[in-house]
Amino acid sequence: MYKTIEFKIENQIGYIYLNRPEIHNAFNEEMISELIDCFAKVEKMDYKDIRLLILEGRGPSFCAGADLKWMKSVVNYTHEENFQESFKLSQCFNTIYSCKFPTIALVHGAAIGGANGLLAACDFVLADKNAVFSLSEVKIGIVPACISPYVMKRVGEYKSKELMLTGIRFSGKEAMRYGLVNWALGEKKRKAKLDELITNLGSSGPIAVSQCKKLLYDMSNRLSHEEAMTYTAKMIADLRKSDEGQEGMNSFLEKRKPNWVK
Repeated sequence: MYKTIEFKIENQIGYIYLNRPEIHNAFNEEMISELIDCFAKVEKMDYKDIRLLILEGRGPSFCAGADLKWMKSVVNYTHEENFQESFKLSQCFNTIYSCKFPTIALVHGAAIGGANGLLAACDFVLADKNAVFSLSEVKIGIVPACISPYVMKRVGEYKSKELMLTGIRFSGKEAMRYGLVNWALGEKKRKAKLDELITNLGSSGPIAVSQCKKLLYDMSNRLSHEEAMTYTAKMIADLRKSDEGQEGMNSFLEKRKPNWVK
């Protein structure tokens, strides 16, 4: 179905693999388009079919950032063509960031440049403690522009300055201290943490999780404080009366598992 990524569903978990291992999954316009298309298809799926998404890379690395051969070719584009290509990358990151299902990035090997936009747009990032990270765009005379909204949400303004202005390389453990990733662990602990995270997400109401993601998106990006008062009151009123909300409260009172927990 795709040339640069793979997608499959197993046990209600969607797996998206960056699949250009021979060049460490460096992305080009085709991979960007395929990621947008894949996430758009997932967005239309039912909660009975899929509960969460895992994004990872085939081969030795998560992602080496933008394919330099592709970037070199855009020198022949007009300014408008360059803008449209760049805007598509912004759309790709936002499609991941706004996905209705929880998203987990699994990072190993290297995450260079634009790769940090892919992982930062995910809800959770679980990294190999020895993975290598760098926001190195300034080293080649450009800036980490399209990834900046998502990296800055994770690490803040002044840590972003430290990482983006210097372009330094840092380890998974350092990425966790910066706040760029949630956890940086060795292989066994990483597997255990992923299993724990999947279990915790699976025990929550799927529609509630989706609505909670929407709540956080809107509170962070759209609403003023005054608007939020009405918005949040309406959301909780709707969910209390919903089938899932009623099932969740009844299962709690009846001391049984809700019907979404297997």
